[in-house]
Amino acid sequence: MQRSVVIVGGGVMGAATACFLARDHGLKATVIERDPGYSRASSALSASSIRQQFSQPVNIALSLWSLGFLRRVGDELAVAGERPSLGLVEPGYLYLAGSEAGAATLRQQQPLQRQQGADITLLTPAAMARRFAWLHTADLIAGSLGESGEGWFDGPALLQAFKRKAQAGGARFVTAEATGFDSHGGRVRAVRCSDGSAHAGDAFVLSTGAWSATLAARLGVDLPVAPKKRDVFVFDSPASLPGCPLVIDPSGLWFRPEGRGFICGAPPRCIDGVSDPDEPPLHAIDHAQFDEQLWPALAHRVPGFEALRLRSAWAGYYEMNGFDHNGLAGALPGWDNVWTACGFSGHGMQQAPAVGSALAAQVAGGSSSAPPLDALSPQRLLDGRPLIEANII
Repeated sequence: MQRSVVIVGGGVMGAATACFLARDHGLKATVIERDPGYSRASSALSASSIRQQFSQPVNIALSLWSLGFLRRVGDELAVAGERPSLGLVEPGYLYLAGSEAGAATLRQQQPLQRQQGADITLLTPAAMARRFAWLHTADLIAGSLGESGEGWFDGPALLQAFKRKAQAGGARFVTAEATGFDSHGGRVRAVRCSDGSAHAGDAFVLSTGAWSATLAARLGVDLPVAPKKRDVFVFDSPASLPGCPLVIDPSGLWFRPEGRGFICGAPPRCIDGVSDPDEPPLHAIDHAQFDEQLWPALAHRVPGFEALRLRSAWAGYYEMNGFDHNGLAGALPGWDNVWTACGFSGHGMQQAPAVGSALAAQVAGGSSSAPPLDALSPQRLLDGRPLIEANII
């Protein structure tokens, strides 16, 4: 068993790993986080949704395990009698297909999803019109609905609950910015920080989200992970949408209820010949995208949205793995005592419970009931074996 663990990055992946190391394996990690207020962290700026409608079995399995954890979170992460609440709701995800090719993809994926235990139903346009009278279906071919186990929750509350549970188990969160490593013979000995401090350990976990590539490069490892900004728009509407799930439109638009209003987004537009630049400033919200692209798409899909009113917007970074849009979780190639969890391309928040549990078991040399992480091993980068996840927006 490892004696001391240093985790670089205290977002939801790092905090979850620290939590499970303490709770399940008795290891008190030191967690280094440069932004303790999480002002730029993907964990704090996520839309915090959960689904099982993926194209890869490992993603379905990780999200299903995490769903069970979220349903029990009050028991799982209770500290001194205080039980966290995440406000988890499960209205489902509704993927819409507007072409025969899109419908064929939904039909092809459903048997795998159901085989894995996901509660997915394929719907005809007529069935969608009966179930969601507010939805325009005339130009649709099919839909795929998560009948249960899909929805959304309070992601920042989950991050804080993991952090409190980890600290209750002896984990130490340190405010510092990691800049490099002391190493010898294929093993890291310490993390060096910009304030001159160094944190020694027997095992190290790199979980700095969208910025993991920079630190991995200090170890000679090329991680194809980059910060990709995603704008989220908050709007009000007089329309009543009973039973509204998270809807993913063929246009790329997605929307769902949020409190008394709704939120929506889409992949970024092409600007100056670049459709998805690395790390644009978070304050540079593309309001023209909402006016020119999203509002018309919203009004088309839900006629009641014609009278909507934009209230606000925010942006966060996807930690996008350009290799295959899947997470990188497991031992870092070339190093005997370094692991990583990064590059989840928009589904890290929902999979953090399962990944944190499984990764903690790897680091500690113990066991976990979470699905194994073999398919997400960073070794696949060196082997040239992409594990393509098709359902990323």
